Amino acid sequence: MLYYLYSLGGINIFHYITFRGIVAFFISFIFTIIAMPFFIRWASNRSATQPIYELAPENHKKKSKTPTMGGVVFVTGALIGILLTAKLHNFYIMVTLLTILIFTGIGMVDDYGKIKGGKNHDGLSPRAKFILQWGGGILIGLILYFHGFNTALYIPFYKYPVLDLGILAPLFWGFVIVGFSNAVNLTDGLDGLATVPSIFALFSLAILLYVSGNAVFSKYLFFPFEKGVGEVVIVALAFIGSLLGFLWYNANPAEVFMGDSGSLTLGAIIGLFGIFTKSEILLGLIGFIFVMETMSVMIQVGSYKTRKKRVFRMAPIHHHFEIVGWKENKITIRFWILALMANILALLTLKLR
Repeated sequence: MLYYLYSLGGINIFHYITFRGIVAFFISFIFTIIAMPFFIRWASNRSATQPIYELAPENHKKKSKTPTMGGVVFVTGALIGILLTAKLHNFYIMVTLLTILIFTGIGMVDDYGKIKGGKNHDGLSPRAKFILQWGGGILIGLILYFHGFNTALYIPFYKYPVLDLGILAPLFWGFVIVGFSNAVNLTDGLDGLATVPSIFALFSLAILLYVSGNAVFSKYLFFPFEKGVGEVVIVALAFIGSLLGFLWYNANPAEVFMGDSGSLTLGAIIGLFGIFTKSEILLGLIGFIFVMETMSVMIQVGSYKTRKKRVFRMAPIHHHFEIVGWKENKITIRFWILALMANILALLTLKLR
């Protein structure tokens, strides 16, 4: 809406992505921090609380009455900020909005099934969830491919493409979106654990999106230029604002959890922004905590199936540290520190190419 004030009234300040991004940030933050208490009361009154996995560490049992599906509120806050400030006819904004709707929808169905299922926490079956996520990921990949989006693959610290994925690009992009969607979902096991690394990742990606969408900066830094992608900075800043509002209530001891409606959406847009900025491989640093958590599960499962032995006391790895005696706050803050350091390294690749 603000952009169209520039188009219709010639108010130049509304032309700037940075200004509209900051406005989106504050709109999303204010909505989330005001709306969340109402949602928490509503969810508590209707027993829309988090089901706890039976094998989870003992200290998680006390969280069984904590409301879930808080992701619906912060995604709504971000959407309001986006709709009020972004250039809605921009191709990349439309693809991002579609991604948000698909993965939030999958998460809401899964969350509702878990709540309705009570102690059995029956949500979507793994098979149904897998099919829906891959269907959404491949759809987004195909839209990008047929739009003519760059299919080249880049690696960190190297300025030239190393491979043209060609017709395989939609499959690879689908893998990135689905992989990060599930990675954030796996990480969301402690109060605030997924929230702050997501903020760090979105901030780094906002910088990369701005550079990628700016012909002067991208040429100077030898970064792949994608006309129009800079507009997506507004989405990243809107989500950072809404996540900070959510963190106000999600910090330990959490008053609300994001649920799959939040975690699946966050992971999907982080993966999508990595694709937009041709930073799919760099996401290993930008989303280091999410990758580490996912790898811990893969190593644990692979070791048990091949050797009948576990590498960790429990996976994902944050549960391992809980079992060996680390306090929840210590685990969370140390993981935040790792996430921050990894994102600083990721941003160094802008200059070291």
